[in-house]
Amino acid sequence: MSSVKLYSVKLNDGFFMPMLGFGTSAPNKVAKSEVEEAVMRAIDVGYRHFDSAYLYLNEEEIGRAIRKKIADGSVKREDVFYTSKVWGTFLRPELVRTSLEISLRKLQLSYVDLYLIHIPVPLKPGEELFPKDEHGELIFDTVDLCATWEAMEKCKDSGLAKSIGVSNFNREQLERILDKPGLKYKPVCNQVECHPYLNQSKLLEFCKSHDIVLTAYAALGSNSGKEWLSKNNPVLLEDPVLSAIAAWHRRTPAQVALRYQLQRGVVALAKSFKEARIRENFQVLDFQLTPEDMESLDSLNRNIRYFVDPLFSRHPDFPFSDEC
Repeated sequence: MSSVKLYSVKLNDGFFMPMLGFGTSAPNKVAKSEVEEAVMRAIDVGYRHFDSAYLYLNEEEIGRAIRKKIADGSVKREDVFYTSKVWGTFLRPELVRTSLEISLRKLQLSYVDLYLIHIPVPLKPGEELFPKDEHGELIFDTVDLCATWEAMEKCKDSGLAKSIGVSNFNREQLERILDKPGLKYKPVCNQVECHPYLNQSKLLEFCKSHDIVLTAYAALGSNSGKEWLSKNNPVLLEDPVLSAIAAWHRRTPAQVALRYQLQRGVVALAKSFKEARIRENFQVLDFQLTPEDMESLDSLNRNIRYFVDPLFSRHPDFPFSDEC
């Protein structure tokens, strides 16, 4: 059995998700062709879990990369675990399936393995990803997330999505879904920002208690040029504690940060468009952090968020994935 299979987690609906995934969101300066090449390289390295979204505007390229690797015999469709997400402008129940069908057409795939509500904040439907008023403020929509979830359940029933879950939800928002009368399917996962500076320990404990997998984006921190990133945060991969543990194990700080999540039972998304880094980030399945290492890494928690978009701050469901 391959190490990829060994590092899969069983979801609460019976499907399996590889615990190490390849993230594909990219700043605008990264050419879409680079995303396509990176996904093909990642498949060659051994990645089988790919995370994207309607918002990322790269699903055509990712779909092309996956289909090329299927065509050359590198993988079969059932070997690949692909995640997409419904954006806030599609959270009205009647629009959820429409969004998924748009993604599937771009991908030229018949189903996604996992479909997530990207953010717990409905936005005004339309062509604009971030609809704004004349003052530059986001235009929110009024939608019951429980109604959105019922539409997600229908996507699962239709076979267009094998599993369904959420992203950027805090405990209260998760409870809203879990306590919904007539709930048919629980979310299989909650994808949130999570790294040693924001270890989400309380949210992780809550998710585990309800058999919901926590998935970590920004597992390596983030230093990219996206406009919604906080600019003045310390660089996670330069942390002296992280670096010392990495040196002891003869690994890189990135490898230790990813391994930390796997040993906590958290699915980790690694993102890079450089071949050497793609390969390096995958080499986290063959070493073990000690209990002392894990304790030291736990102690780094500072509740630092790299992803903070002030445009969302007026919404009552902000901040997302709050520890409370």
